[in-house]
Amino acid sequence: MTAVADVADTALRTEYPFTLPRGYVDQHGRRHRDGVMRLATARDELTTQNDPRAKQNPAYLTVLLLERTITRLGDVRDIDAFLVENLFASDLAFLQDLYRRINQDGHAEVAVACPHCGQEFAVDIAGDAPGGS
Repeated sequence: MTAVADVADTALRTEYPFTLPRGYVDQHGRRHRDGVMRLATARDELTTQNDPRAKQNPAYLTVLLLERTITRLGDVRDIDAFLVENLFASDLAFLQDLYRRINQDGHAEVAVACPHCGQEFAVDIAGDAPGGS
């Protein structure tokens, strides 16, 4: 194995493209579905836990973490709490699951089985793999 191959095999993936099930609809009525989430840092986790909004309502921690780790959503590059608060519930659930998978499990894949033949395989739910959403 060459040094180049060794580097490629050990490269850390830090960004995960995704496609939302429904999409964020901005104030102009444009829908944004494709985005990128980065790995969370310790600072992301610690800072959000100390935020007064999360202390008052622990469920708000999700909004704060997604605000910090989503780097792009469609044409929108300035992701803020208002945007995350205005996602459809199904999109929020999708992003919560993606966050958990990439930051705790270390990947965005889920095991599935073909309903016709029963063959099992992995699907990248982030949507960046060939044949993804």
